[in-house]
Amino acid sequence: MEEFFKVTPMDKVFQYMSRFTVMGAEKIALHQANGRILAENIIPESNYPEFNRATMDGYAVKAESTFGASEANPVYLTLSGTIAMGEIPSSAIRTDETMAISTGGMLPDGSNGVVMREYVTEIDAATIEIVRSIAPWTNVIMVGEDMAAGEILLPSGTRLRPQACGTLAALGRHHLQVFKQPRIGIISTGDEIIPIERKAAIGQIRDVNTYTLSAMIENCGGIAESYGIIGDDSQRLKSACLKAMEKVDMLLLSGGSSVGTRDMTIEAITALPDAEILVHGIPLSPGKPTILARSGNTQIWGLPGQVTSAMIVFNRIVRRFIEHMAGLDNPAGISSIRIPAVLTRNIPSTPGRTDYIRTRLVADGNQYMAEPILGKSGLINTMIKADGLIEIDMNTEGLEKGAVVHVLLFT
Repeated sequence: MEEFFKVTPMDKVFQYMSRFTVMGAEKIALHQANGRILAENIIPESNYPEFNRATMDGYAVKAESTFGASEANPVYLTLSGTIAMGEIPSSAIRTDETMAISTGGMLPDGSNGVVMREYVTEIDAATIEIVRSIAPWTNVIMVGEDMAAGEILLPSGTRLRPQACGTLAALGRHHLQVFKQPRIGIISTGDEIIPIERKAAIGQIRDVNTYTLSAMIENCGGIAESYGIIGDDSQRLKSACLKAMEKVDMLLLSGGSSVGTRDMTIEAITALPDAEILVHGIPLSPGKPTILARSGNTQIWGLPGQVTSAMIVFNRIVRRFIEHMAGLDNPAGISSIRIPAVLTRNIPSTPGRTDYIRTRLVADGNQYMAEPILGKSGLINTMIKADGLIEIDMNTEGLEKGAVVHVLLFT
């Protein structure tokens, strides 16, 4: 099966995303929306706010009437009324008048600013003294300043955050259209893999990958479903794949993707209906023997069995495919955030592949230091200690201590 193992550059791998369709839409309630991806454009039907609104307690004024006001030269205005929360002012104000107003209150006609209470003294029931001038529209949110009618406020493909959910509440959107969450099946392979509740004998390993991959799937908006552990048997693996593919949109096979003894993964995949191997090998470390295939419309990944390798391949590559399927407008945008830091030691690298180095960030004054965490791909503790990854380009032969690097943050 070694004829399949011809590495595919990462940029070519990402081109295969277009081969897989985006999920359909579904209607959900707003209280279920956090973290989901919009399948419609959110366009306000009216301006928000619909009236000029005070942003703090004070006095509504015509700003020009306060010009020149100071402690030595105060301005005196006639207090013509009070505006309660939720109340429409009963009248407009003239240049020499003012009305008391609370935060969120509607400004009366004729006013274009609010003077804070701290700069006002009530001389008597009908007169106030102002000792600070304001510019027009100070302490005011103007009509449509927050959200303008007819403009796209949240485009389709946006992942909803708490602030977006609050915005939708302000617009009265108690239901909305979002993309369905892709269902991702996970099968762990290998005679040495056992369920986590069992005691591991010599040569056995508990099934770690199902749990790390499930958590990563959920973090990027998918629904993880485990289909158990399959030993090194291509027929059993094929049967497990067929069962999973009845319900999932993507299938992750953990283990069995390295050259030689693990070729049973390729055998199982190629035996599936309408199967095609798209990628078998990517020039990155760790994770070179990664497989991307399809069976019909189902996307299939063969990930390395070593836990760190599987997590890094998921973080840098598979995540983007899931987010694409989930309808996200900018797949992996958040996971591509890079923090500049100063490298604390030399890092060797092999040209011809992209190396990902697990890294801890340590604050040092007004900068970060990047401390590489070196270790074999089977050591999960290196991922626990790491805050992100340093990416060493395939054309770069190592990095020197003191160099400024850009750490890709884990999300």
